[in-house]
Formats: sequence, structure tokens, C-alpha cells
Amino acid sequence: MPKGIFRFYEELNDFLPKHRRKTDFEAKFKGKRSIKDMIEALGVPHTEIDLILVNGNSVDFKYILQDEDRVSVYPVFESLNITDVTLLRKIPLRRNKFIADTNLGDIVKYMRALGFNLYYDPLLSTREIVEISKRENRVILTKSRKLLKSKDVSHGIFISPGTATEQIRRIIDCLDIKNDIKPFSRCLRCNTLLNIVPKEKFLDGIPPKTKEFYDEYVQCRSCDKTYWKGTHFINLIGSLF
Repeated sequence: MPKGIFRFYEELNDFLPKHRRKTDFEAKFKGKRSIKDMIEALGVPHTEIDLILVNGNSVDFKYILQDEDRVSVYPVFESLNITDVTLLRKIPLRRNKFIADTNLGDIVKYMRALGFNLYYDPLLSTREIVEISKRENRVILTKSRKLLKSKDVSHGIFISPGTATEQIRRIIDCLDIKNDIKPFSRCLRCNTLLNIVPKEKFLDGIPPKTKEFYDEYVQCRSCDKTYWKGTHFINLIGSLF
């Protein structure tokens, strides 16, 4: 029976059993098997992958595995631009527009507090999440490996169990988007961008102590919710970094 020799790198090893992590291993296959199908059969969703080398050459997901092929599989390259190298997709995995599935409500306000464009609706079906992801070029954040293995999903990140802080750090590190953080720029409630507004506009609705200590205010363009950089905001950002 034909076989391939596989090696997975960095966080892709989290999807593998311990005896296959960070080492070369053989995997047998029958008939004509695409590299995508083979990799996902080994447990790694294709959305986590940014580059596949077969015998040292970059290939796409449609490549048909051959006997004795040596396959190296890489996740997102945090500090290298591989646009001209990878054949997997027109745009590498780096994006900073997201859509979260229904099980990730805990991270929504934190992601938006950092200024990331995160679409979230707990009533969305899996199909609707995929459709919005494709239409608006959003990375899917999910705890479902099955969802990430869907052929209709091109960009997604598997969110491992952990605290909201740990999960968000993983997203930021995975996509190398720390420089894209823009605190105090997006509404925590509805995800809309915020506008700077004069303090005088809110004098009647601002608590006395707030008037005394804070002069910078912003307001949501959509739902009109008002924000200022009070201790609640400082604590929110401080809990992440």
C-alpha cells in the first residue's frame, strides 16, 4: 500500500496524537487521495494551513499524493510574507475581519475592545456563518473542527479551550495582528466604528465624577452608545496584556 511521510509544524501539532507530534511519521493511503483529504484525515483542518511542501515544492490542496511523497505542513507564518510562495489560496490566512460561532460569545466584547471587526449573532446557523465568511472575507473563529474541514471554508481558526484572554492571544499571535490593535475604536455592543464627540454634547448624561476626570468621549455611529476611557475600559484592556 502506498504511503506518505508527513511532518507538521508549530501549533498544527495540537491536532495530532502525541506520538505524531513534532516528528516525521508514515501514513498509508488507498487509491487517488488529494493532499487536503489526507491531511484532514490525519486530524488537521485545512483552514489552519498556510503552506504545504511536497518533496520541497509548494502544492495546492488538489495535489494527488504519490507513494513515498515527503510532506511538510505549515501554519500561518507570523513574520514572513508568503503570498508569492504558497499555492493554497490567493490571500494567505492573515486577515483581521472575523465572524465567531455561537459558542464564542465570551470573547466578543474583548475583540471589539481591541478594535477588531468581529461579526457575532448567536442565532446564526453554521451555514449562515460560512456564507457571511465568504461574502465579507471574514475569518471564522470556532471550536468546531468539523466546520473548519468544510470545503466551503477557506479562512478559519480553531479556538482551543481556555480563558478568553488565552483564546484572544492565540488569535493575535496566530495571525500576527498585534500592530492592528486599535483600542477604543469599535462599539462593544454592535461592532460599528466609533466617532469622537465633544464632551459638551453629553454633559447632562455623564456622571459628575466622569465629567471631572475624563474629557475624551466617543459615540457609536449606529446605536448611539457612548464610551469614555474610564477604569472599566482600562481594566478590560489590562486583562488582555
